[in-house]
Amino acid sequence: MASVRLSRWVIALLIAYIGLITVIQIETAGNGLVRWSGYSVLTPLTAAALLPVRRTLIVGVPAVAAVVGTYGFEIHEVSAGGRVVAISAVVLSFGLSPVICRMRLSRERYRRHAAVRNQLAFLSSAGRRIGKVRPLDMTHTARQAAEVAVPRFADFAAVDLSDTVLRGREPSPELLRGPFSLRCVAERSVSADRPHRTLNRETGPDFPEVAAPLRLSANVRPARAYRLSEDEVAHWLGLNPFPATPGRRSRVHSAIVAPLCSCRGAVLGAMVFIRHQRPEPFDADDLVIAEEIAMRTAVYVDNALRHACAHGMARSLRRSLLPRHLPQLAAVEAAGRHLAADPPHAGLDTAWFDVIPLSSARVALVVGKVPGHGVRTFATAAQLRAAVRALADLDLPPDELLAHLGDVLMSLPAKGARTPHGQPVAAVGGTADDLRASCLYAVYDPVSRRCALAGSGHPPPAVVTPDGGVETVDLPPGPGLGLGGLPFEAVEMDLAEGSLLALSTDSLVGSCHQHPAGSRALREILEPGRPALDVMCESLLATLLDHRPHDDAALLLVRTRTLDAGSVATWALPSSLSAVPDARAYVSGQLAAWGLEDGACGSDLVVSELVTNAVRHAAPPVQLRVIRQENSLIYEVSDGSSTPPRQRRSQAYDECGRGLFLVSELTERWGVRHGPDGKTVWAEQACAPASSDHRRL
Repeated sequence: MASVRLSRWVIALLIAYIGLITVIQIETAGNGLVRWSGYSVLTPLTAAALLPVRRTLIVGVPAVAAVVGTYGFEIHEVSAGGRVVAISAVVLSFGLSPVICRMRLSRERYRRHAAVRNQLAFLSSAGRRIGKVRPLDMTHTARQAAEVAVPRFADFAAVDLSDTVLRGREPSPELLRGPFSLRCVAERSVSADRPHRTLNRETGPDFPEVAAPLRLSANVRPARAYRLSEDEVAHWLGLNPFPATPGRRSRVHSAIVAPLCSCRGAVLGAMVFIRHQRPEPFDADDLVIAEEIAMRTAVYVDNALRHACAHGMARSLRRSLLPRHLPQLAAVEAAGRHLAADPPHAGLDTAWFDVIPLSSARVALVVGKVPGHGVRTFATAAQLRAAVRALADLDLPPDELLAHLGDVLMSLPAKGARTPHGQPVAAVGGTADDLRASCLYAVYDPVSRRCALAGSGHPPPAVVTPDGGVETVDLPPGPGLGLGGLPFEAVEMDLAEGSLLALSTDSLVGSCHQHPAGSRALREILEPGRPALDVMCESLLATLLDHRPHDDAALLLVRTRTLDAGSVATWALPSSLSAVPDARAYVSGQLAAWGLEDGACGSDLVVSELVTNAVRHAAPPVQLRVIRQENSLIYEVSDGSSTPPRQRRSQAYDECGRGLFLVSELTERWGVRHGPDGKTVWAEQACAPASSDHRRL
């Protein structure tokens, strides 16, 4: 539109020039001279140099008509030769004007095509270089973008990213609502005297002056680049951005800012392009190029951000799979190690381990693995770990627990699953359509020294006996979790006090008796001085692993302990209410023998309620057992009924129904454990250590 308006002004000026030169020629032609006729030749040539062909002809026709009318009809004093020369010169210039105009337009078209080809080649080169070497490193991507822009496009280029993006978090939509902070991550200049960037400070500055235009340009899709004013450039770069040098301009005369926006509309940062040496300023075509460079840079920065977010989520899920610290228990001494996979192969398998306190001073040992990679695998492993803890509270045997765990895994949505409404279930990562997992679950009782184990597609554990022998548990191979069809089998074995049980997610210690170095490493625990299990874990991993594994590896070492006969007291009770005062007397006498008569407040009431429920609502035989630990007492009442008790909410005038409520208030925890011949109701109560006088006894 501007070029059309300019052409009209040029035509009007040339027509006015034709009229003016015609009047001058008529007034000065009295002596028969044609010296002013040469000025009429300039009109077609000027039109050819400034206008298109059609408008050139529009201007040339009045020029020829004015010369013919002037020297053919108006002026009579000029000779015939002079008339011919004057008219022929103008006619010749008129005939040459379309040719000159076409040559000029062809040259301009060639220049435009060459400029377009250069721009396309530049953008193609930028596309090949930006984000190709290390596409998930946003700092390296920003550095590549700055190197691409300088010196072919700008004299100085910088990439500024939001602090939120650099911390690996998705930027908030409120970023550009007010003053915002950016951090300079890459810059490049054609000269050594780079500007003093205030953005290089550890804390990014606020930008109220450029927030409004950046917000407006970022809200347009696609995001638009815009030119910076001199004040905005000074604020963006800092005062006196480019010091003056001899023979060169010191002030920035043209600058562009292009927002870096993700496909989701989040503003990641901005790119700034500056020209201070080359004389030509940025034009409209340069704005398009700046937008294209910023768009390509934003794509790779956004990919790096999404990778960082997914990696951070995976790290959080991985940390949630492992216990923060292993519990200190009277049954076992435990230590574990988790070795993450090598970064190029991170997440090929996800492993976890756990140590879960159970009732009656028992402990559950768990090691598991979920094959696959990605966040989906971590989430599956986390769900299985939570399910194992929930099922362990039910005191299920190992084989039944694995069967329920397999049902839990099969109930999880597989990759490609859909909701009842036909919507796809969100699932990130994963390599298989069906979820699979392996798990090894063991329960150790320090009173009976019995250990029950069951496995599902998992290598059996290794046992180091106190005399130094190393053997692998003969565990029946069970199907992997999620496969279904075959039942799980459990085995039981006796473990002597001080035995070492080694569970792992792969064959690290499953066949240590065939690995001389592994056997020696396991026997070191029995050497004089008895090194700590943590030291043993490190030694075992260093011995059996030559390099970092390609998938997760977990190792759990457990040294068993036993509760001697002096820490356990058992009484058989009659199935009548007369057993209640006898049970209180038995327990009071045993606590006095242990020196805990003052450290277990409310023990007589707890025992009374448990025994009363057994003789009133259950079947014989009834048995009472008390287990002493370092800081707690465990009361167990066994009966021949499989019906579990239920805690009720009694009304104000009810005469019964408050027994289990009192038990829950006086103890740390309580529960029910089912067995083949009935059930056991247990309660654990915290107590003070035995008195020093009793310890001397």
